Amino acid sequence: MRDLQIPAGPGTPNGLVVPAGELVEQFSHASGPGGQGVNTTDSRVQLRFDIGTTTALDETQRQRALQELRTRLSGTVLVINAAEHRSQRRNRTAARERLSTLLRDALVPPRPRKRTKPTRGSKRRRLKAKRIRSEVKQNRKRPNAD
Repeated sequence: MRDLQIPAGPGTPNGLVVPAGELVEQFSHASGPGGQGVNTTDSRVQLRFDIGTTTALDETQRQRALQELRTRLSGTVLVINAAEHRSQRRNRTAARERLSTLLRDALVPPRPRKRTKPTRGSKRRRLKAKRIRSEVKQNRKRPNAD
């Protein structure tokens, strides 16, 4: 197995290289197309990548990846299953591409929030509501006996 190359993107200006030793692949029988051959070949691929211990990510990237992928993690391990193809080789490629896409998307930094001013209409509505509320409270007072 070769190292996984992740191309440069917004969160990874120089790209990433995940060492092959940090990727764990397991193979098993897949369901679906393949006839009788599906019972004898281990074409389904389960790719595991431990984000918590990887050397490919720096600490800020690791924290961002753990936060963004938290619903897909088992502990700190990202598990990807690929069984859509009949051949093990194509499933291995599909799993690695999926991992690359997930990591690249997870490492994109969030856009800074742009502060907006309240619109003229919203200011007008707020002041009108305050004026009405003030009148309601004024009407609760005892009338003057002049």
